[in-house]
Amino acid sequence: MKDMKVGFIGFGNMAQALARGFVRTGALSPDRIGACARDAAKLRRNTEPHGFRAFDCAEEVAAFADVVIVAVKPHQVEPVVVPIRERLAGRIVVSVAAGVTFDDYERMLLPGTAHLSTVPNTPVAVGEGIIVCERRDSLSEAQRAAVEELLSHVGMLFRVDTPLLGVAGTVCGCGPAFVAMFIEALGDAAVKHGIPRADAYRMASRMLAGTARLQLETDRHPGAMKDDVCSPGGTTIVGVAELERRGFRAAVIDAVDAIEGKR
Repeated sequence: MKDMKVGFIGFGNMAQALARGFVRTGALSPDRIGACARDAAKLRRNTEPHGFRAFDCAEEVAAFADVVIVAVKPHQVEPVVVPIRERLAGRIVVSVAAGVTFDDYERMLLPGTAHLSTVPNTPVAVGEGIIVCERRDSLSEAQRAAVEELLSHVGMLFRVDTPLLGVAGTVCGCGPAFVAMFIEALGDAAVKHGIPRADAYRMASRMLAGTARLQLETDRHPGAMKDDVCSPGGTTIVGVAELERRGFRAAVIDAVDAIEGKR
């Protein structure tokens, strides 16, 4: 797999997170990664310091790469992909453009082109991400194995049916923003009571990481984990009651509903 070359069409935050994750986890060396973007100067700033290759156009990326990751905005996918579909016919196309699914790529690409639609999240940059994959794809078994091995270096893979790709992407892709807000809020509370801000953020982040790891490794119901910490007449249940009073869980559900309603 280390001989594989990966090229990004578009090199925004998600593409950069994937590229950094591939290198950090040892999946690829920097010289096996290339990208193109509309802003050439910005592209060079985001590639050259890391040893990635910068290309002038999408066709050059497709000529370089074995796996082409389409990482532009959803409305830009067709104008970028269609002009180079002959070149893409011999590549594996992996999409990270939200909402652009199997049927869309079947229409845009030449028949028989190998493609897979995914929704990763930003923690792929440190090898702790989630990559939601559409269950339908046009990859051969060997191609699927190669792509899954590559992606597994930067996160946990989940395959979902097409109708669920959107909400799965919302939970996993938008969720880091919600979690970051929670870290910031816990940090603010700690600072309010005298803990230095840098320590407060590290404490909150480590607590979240540890709690998530505990749930993954034990597969315990989150409600049971909450109950473990809530002693009768104790302090934690007071805080839980206050969060419930203010609609904490309902607010999270409403946020997901609002995103889904915008699609």
